[in-house]
Amino acid sequence: MESGTSSPEPLPSDPLEAFPQKSLEPADIAVLVLYFLFVLAVGLWSTVKTKRDTVKGYFLAGGDMVWWPVGASLFASNVGSGHFIGLAGSGAAMGISASAYELNGIFSVLMLAWIFLPIYIAGQVTTMPEYLRKRFGGSRIPTTLAVLYLLMYIFTKISVDMYAGAIFIQQSLHLDLYLAIVGLLAITAVYTITGFDAVGGMEGLKEKYFLALASNRTENSSCGLPREDAFHIFRDPVTSDLPWPGILLGMSVPSLWYWCTDQVIVQRSLAAKNLSHAKGGSLMAAYLKLLPLFMMVFPGMISRVLFPDQVACADPEICRKVCSNPSGCSDIAYPKLVLEILPTGLRGLMMAVMVAALMSSLTSIFNSSSTIFTMDLWNITRPRATEKELMIVGRVFVLLLVLFSILWIPVVQASQGGQLFIYIQSVSSYLQPPVAIVFIMGCFWKRTNEKGAFWGLVLGLLLGFIRLVLDFIYLEPRCDQPDERPTVVKNVHYLYFSIILSTVTLVIVSTVSWFTAPPSKEMVSGLTWFTRHDPVVRKEQLPPLPLTLPQNGTPESSSTSIQLEIVQENMSQTHSCAVTPKRSKVVKAILWLCGMESKGKEEPMSKVEPVITFLEENPFVKTLLDINLIICISCAIFVWGYFA
Repeated sequence: MESGTSSPEPLPSDPLEAFPQKSLEPADIAVLVLYFLFVLAVGLWSTVKTKRDTVKGYFLAGGDMVWWPVGASLFASNVGSGHFIGLAGSGAAMGISASAYELNGIFSVLMLAWIFLPIYIAGQVTTMPEYLRKRFGGSRIPTTLAVLYLLMYIFTKISVDMYAGAIFIQQSLHLDLYLAIVGLLAITAVYTITGFDAVGGMEGLKEKYFLALASNRTENSSCGLPREDAFHIFRDPVTSDLPWPGILLGMSVPSLWYWCTDQVIVQRSLAAKNLSHAKGGSLMAAYLKLLPLFMMVFPGMISRVLFPDQVACADPEICRKVCSNPSGCSDIAYPKLVLEILPTGLRGLMMAVMVAALMSSLTSIFNSSSTIFTMDLWNITRPRATEKELMIVGRVFVLLLVLFSILWIPVVQASQGGQLFIYIQSVSSYLQPPVAIVFIMGCFWKRTNEKGAFWGLVLGLLLGFIRLVLDFIYLEPRCDQPDERPTVVKNVHYLYFSIILSTVTLVIVSTVSWFTAPPSKEMVSGLTWFTRHDPVVRKEQLPPLPLTLPQNGTPESSSTSIQLEIVQENMSQTHSCAVTPKRSKVVKAILWLCGMESKGKEEPMSKVEPVITFLEENPFVKTLLDINLIICISCAIFVWGYFA
């Protein structure tokens, strides 16, 4: 009885502590360990089966993935811990409108497989900067894009995922875990159903969400009040947090950038066996994109109803004590719900899912960022780099990327009123539209040339960076403080700015391209939608090794950056001629884990499969995929209409 009477004592401190007396039980730890061992076994098996000691094996998984791993990889690469924390936090703070980003992504991921991927495959590209190098020639556009991608990974991916993981792991469970664990999405149904039961179902959620106010809120203040349009996706075009014109237009361009031109996503599809498997993977990912509304947004709203004092705190000092963030604590909605609602055992399983999302997202980003750095930046300065050098440089660069991302986390925490997901989308709206427009124009307008693409990209990014810096300098004030920010920051929503930025970039690219020399035939053949079936002009002999690359070079001169097949061929010859020294077992084990083990005899390189064979589809399979495409689009339109 004494223990029973002593346990309620910490209750008065609940408003000031996010997760009182919540920690992993032995059963939860057992689940984590079992999943960790399972993933370790799967990882070691994959290491043995996958040829990781070549550039293609490391960066593109050998190019032989079937449709369902492609779809799972697309979804896992997209839905990281930032989604679990950010979407649930936005759901708690402003309702279901944040799910518009997920529903918009359904159309974009389908466009990847049906429209953009055939162009990339026909052009035989490995990275997105490589496509621009072939399409426009020269090195200044690919180099600019490669640097921008790496900055984007720091601003919106790695730092965000690590911050979200810290919220869940360090603040909630007081543990510093970095384990790769395969989780089951089905477990989300447990806490969703349990949460809905606790609030009385959907109707109860609609009623109680508007009553979920923190008890420590100032009565005469509007701070902490739920939005009246919380259960609508389309909102007022002037006064709302997500105006509907911005959702339809301003949101679509960054979405196209992410799903159709981002290295992390496209690299997953390029690893497919053929175009049919890539389409099947995109369809699977599109269907899965319907889940975040129910897996993350609604649970976040439920968490606000059940724990208003913590999740809906409005006073900066109290919020600082609750979650160490005076801007707000809506981002703790997801871990709060998991730790308070789920029973022992399932709590550990959900922890496994969370860490799985964190690690899956981070590993995808690390792999893609190292691909960009080694293939698009390092090869420019060291065109004769050996395969082992590329492997080492890629791994060292990932360590530096993590360091810079950690230093950026405090900026993430303080931005956009403490809403992680809105921070991600605002930064994306400032930097992604110029890149998306350049890709769209390059893929669908043959007249687009290097000068137009470069100046459209540079001037667009300049405008975007100016707005980004203004956002960081003039932070959004609390609701009880006057808004003294400049007009361009205060009155121009970031989605409207995305529309403006896209339009400006489009005009610059079109105008400059029209009044300058058109691109040569070699820069268009096989590299646009209308010429994707044309043969790609390419020299098979070893290229010369100039010290510099011309800014407006032809594909022949731009091919001096070592391509995937050339690297493999040259390096295999080098290794076959070299004498392999004897190494200790420890050194051999380390090289094996890093994917750089040497073999006594190199296997002969298999000839690259013709592109036309890769693009061919079985008529029955193609019809089946097209029918599924129509069904998937219909489902997405229905969900849009139901919640709009």
